[in-house]
Amino acid sequence: MKDRNFLDTVMEFEQQLESLQQQYNDLKKFVAHMVEEHQAIQTENLHLRRRLEELLSNNATDESANEDKASMLDIGEGYDNLARLYHEGFHVCHVHFGSSRKGEDCLFCLSFLNKQNA
Repeated sequence: MKDRNFLDTVMEFEQQLESLQQQYNDLKKFVAHMVEEHQAIQTENLHLRRRLEELLSNNATDESANEDKASMLDIGEGYDNLARLYHEGFHVCHVHFGSSRKGEDCLFCLSFLNKQNA
């Protein structure tokens, strides 16, 4: 009789461990998602700060110099922005535009950037 009670206790303990393991795995996934989101927000914040500083410095300079500079930048500025986004870890292809690449290269993006460069 005591052996049966002991076996039931061990089985119940095993179920509790499995439940805890599942909760732990769920928590790890949530933390990974939050870290990824945090990194994306930090990157976006950094770029917004740089862009704001750039705009503020452009407003302080002479307008005629800005017009000359802007006309020279217009040619490749879009491509440069897409290439920068790609190197920061975001898709620039039409299939997954704007989503995180998670460190993996995307053939669609690379093909698109090579077309733009040619």
